Amino acid sequence: MSKAIVIGAGIAGIASAVRLALKGYQVDVYESNAYPGGKLSEFEQDGFRFDAGPSLFTMPQYVEELFKLANESPEDYFQYEKLDEVCRYFWDDGTHLTAWADVEKFADEIAAKTTSKREELFAFLAKSKQIYEITNHVFLEKSLHKLATFLNIPTLKSILRLPQIDAFRSMAKANESFFSDKKMVQYANRYATYNGSNPFQAPATLNVIPHLEQHFGAYFPKKGMSDITLSLVHLAERLGVKFYYNSYVEQIIVENKETKGIIIHSKKHFADVVVSNMDVYFTYKNLLKDEKQPQQILKQERSSSALIFYWGVKKKFKQLGLHNIFFSDDYEKEFNTIFKEKAIDDDPTVYINITSKLKADDAPEGCENWFTMINVPNNIGQDWDTLITKAKLNIIKKLNRNLQINLDELIVTEAILDPRTIESKSFSYQGSLYGTSSNNQFAAFLRHANFSSKIKNLYFTGGSVHPGGGIPLALLSAKIVGEMIPSTS
Repeated sequence: MSKAIVIGAGIAGIASAVRLALKGYQVDVYESNAYPGGKLSEFEQDGFRFDAGPSLFTMPQYVEELFKLANESPEDYFQYEKLDEVCRYFWDDGTHLTAWADVEKFADEIAAKTTSKREELFAFLAKSKQIYEITNHVFLEKSLHKLATFLNIPTLKSILRLPQIDAFRSMAKANESFFSDKKMVQYANRYATYNGSNPFQAPATLNVIPHLEQHFGAYFPKKGMSDITLSLVHLAERLGVKFYYNSYVEQIIVENKETKGIIIHSKKHFADVVVSNMDVYFTYKNLLKDEKQPQQILKQERSSSALIFYWGVKKKFKQLGLHNIFFSDDYEKEFNTIFKEKAIDDDPTVYINITSKLKADDAPEGCENWFTMINVPNNIGQDWDTLITKAKLNIIKKLNRNLQINLDELIVTEAILDPRTIESKSFSYQGSLYGTSSNNQFAAFLRHANFSSKIKNLYFTGGSVHPGGGIPLALLSAKIVGEMIPSTS
């Protein structure tokens, strides 16, 4: 049987392992941590359960597809529910807005609580749908580094429509043309954070993201986000995939421009195919030290990172939902601080995810588990201890003001994740959540390919390569890799 090795049990690594097992490979997955999932994992503390990383679940079809390929019923492994409301938004002037999954209801909400009209939302979402239809099956589900991708009629049709994807103005400029109310412009701009970019620099092509959330819907896994990881691990194991934890890969073996396997604890493990789910930066710097480095790619601007406070709170809040965002008063200043000054703004936008709203056993009776996150710069050696202390004070001050509480008295347990620990736990260079940023119109084409053009049988998957970070895109990168690698039969 042909052998395949996957480096890293992140979500894309697990999905790649499933696809390779279905192609007839004997698959071994080596993970440096003691658990699978990378950022998509969980932990418990003082009676509270927290999803450690991604908290928004969209495009569940990409998870279900893996089960269906294995002729398994997805619901036997993984259950989830569609949300009636996508997110609750809060501004310091007292404005509260609920983004309902029902677009008509959301439009009514906008018309009632802002100066924007219902039609503005419909026009915005229509443009988002158009961008999706042009880009999805051609540019997101296929390699941008294979000539065959471009030599077919669907791709040629999409190329002819490229001017319609709005690549030559920023998201902020585009959104100012859609919405008359500044709050709605801010709502639309925040989608840039879904891949760690700056809406005042990133191309308006990223306005494809609202379609994924508003049209396809937002969902909640009934056992928590980490159940995406665990259900796929169970599927992979059922297919014969073997997972080895606490197994740090030291080197990818290359002989005569062809990969032959990996080295762990000075021992060689041979394979016909190697797939790296490690950040492409560390793949080259740590595992391919003797090979020519793609310097232009490795020097690209990284995405933003995150500072997360996991708080156990001894109170329940009716005004809060599963997903909540408290906006800063000056969004452009906040992003300038993150991307240009490489610091944290004094008035950060605060995101709170509370899974105990839908999964009651995630917190003790009468309590809530707050995943409290702000966007921060990637790690370039800042004084994070000082930045974290100051950011916590500013976050609590903002939430106290908006919710009329004294949060200091309600927090009964705390854990913190910052760019340094993100890098050390998930090998994400500089703690960037999504690999390289998407702050220019050519970013999609500048990401590293899903394969090596220099080393035969070496492939790359995950958030640092095409098509990018986030759960759906990570799964798409695994799909691209899976389709590239030939079946063993």
